[in-house]
Amino acid sequence: MEWRERVQAAEQTGDWDAAISLVSARAECYSTDFLAHDNHLWHMDLLVRAERFGQLTELALTDVHARRRLNRSLHERGMDTTLRHRAEAGDSSALYHLVKLLCGRGQLQEAHEAVECLGPEDEYAHQLVADFRTASGGTR
Repeated sequence: MEWRERVQAAEQTGDWDAAISLVSARAECYSTDFLAHDNHLWHMDLLVRAERFGQLTELALTDVHARRRLNRSLHERGMDTTLRHRAEAGDSSALYHLVKLLCGRGQLQEAHEAVECLGPEDEYAHQLVADFRTASGGTR
């Protein structure tokens, strides 16, 4: 059985240790070998699916793909408090996900306050709130 088939079998049975070990051994961030880079992204996805947020958080300190995948996962899980803490620590991607999460819940005022508090000079964060306000007809 080829290694990819072994990974897929491990994924199906929830053997995350095996799947992560097999993929991470062939993963390289920003590799010129597109397969190694693809394996790196797969590795990040496996960490989320295995709910290894501690490991992903550690990698996110130096790995942009880990940071993006972590923030997206926190957004998908509705974890606004964790996103807020990450944004407070200077993670602009976490701020954007926090704003989108709050706006998606109809909490436009909270989103605006988060931007004013956590990224008052961040034009993109302000634009996210403004775009949502426009899309909702300014009623939220």
